[in-house]
Amino acid sequence: MPTYQYACTECDHRFEAVQSFSEDSLTECPECHGRLRKLFNAVGIVFKGSGFYRTDSRASSSSSSSSSSSSSSSSETSAKAS
Repeated sequence: MPTYQYACTECDHRFEAVQSFSEDSLTECPECHGRLRKLFNAVGIVFKGSGFYRTDSRASSSSSSSSSSSSSSSSETSAKAS
């Protein structure tokens, strides 16, 4: 079950609550009975390195095909020279 963070708009009391997806959000502060708001944070997962973007896989496939064609053409020229 996910953990949600809440903050009171009146007394600034902050706390976490473990709730299922089907439960309604909390609306009343347990300290002063004021209005609560749900806090949202940055996503906790970061993708680093190559291969995560659509352009990463395309760039490597086009460069590998061009390098293989250039290496095959250079081997053909060396075969003709001998």
